Amino acid sequence: MSRPTVSFVIPAFNEEALIASCLYAILAEVSRVRCAAEIIVVDNHSSDRTRAVAAAIPGVTIIDEPQRGLVQARRAGCRAARGELVANIDADTMIPPGWLDKVLAMFARRPDLAALSGPFIHYDVSRRVRITASAFYRLAFLSYLLVRFVFRAGSMMQGGNFVVRKRALDAIDAFNPDFSFYGEDTELARRLSKVGAVKFWFGLPAFSSGRRLAGEGLLRVAFQYSMNYLWTVAFQQPFTLDWLDFRHPLGAREQEALASAQSPSEPARR
Repeated sequence: MSRPTVSFVIPAFNEEALIASCLYAILAEVSRVRCAAEIIVVDNHSSDRTRAVAAAIPGVTIIDEPQRGLVQARRAGCRAARGELVANIDADTMIPPGWLDKVLAMFARRPDLAALSGPFIHYDVSRRVRITASAFYRLAFLSYLLVRFVFRAGSMMQGGNFVVRKRALDAIDAFNPDFSFYGEDTELARRLSKVGAVKFWFGLPAFSSGRRLAGEGLLRVAFQYSMNYLWTVAFQQPFTLDWLDFRHPLGAREQEALASAQSPSEPARR
């Protein structure tokens, strides 16, 4: 088989409610662009129907990773990937039309680019929460600029919405086993920045569930992610070792929430 241009890697643990929406959004984008692609779902020892739902969708490859952890699942998928580019998309996330065009154009234009990432737009929370999350991204980006260009330590990526060159992954010891959830994207960005440029671009958003924001609250989530970013950059260790999984069926309400999030008045789209 010829080598695909893009490998989509989707780690999934008990995601039967949202995995189909994620996969159909990817398939629609691949079909629209007519890009050679493969789609790999990593079943991270799910106890629900995640595997069955994903396996029922044509063109999807399922691999198993019994060791629980986002990093462990992502590592298994990236090792199996054959594409020149590896797109890491969370199972509760949907890429919008035009996402793949932007990715392919950016990597073609930037041969030095090791990784490209963008923010989330949380489609199933209130407009106030989306605006607050958008503001947090901008504050985080300012912190990243300070860390990257003043202290020369690390880069910034959004786990669940990033693309890496396969050769960059192969050139480094990409996945630190000390990480399982928090800080994993910062640690991977830090390692990738040793072999190429790592770019965070507000022009590459993806729609993702805000269930963690709803379950833990904005302040707690902001604190956890901020502390793990700083701790990872400073000490190459996660600040938080444990994490909670938030799962809930959205059904038909998902499409209504997504339509609301795509409103032209949404500040995060600009």
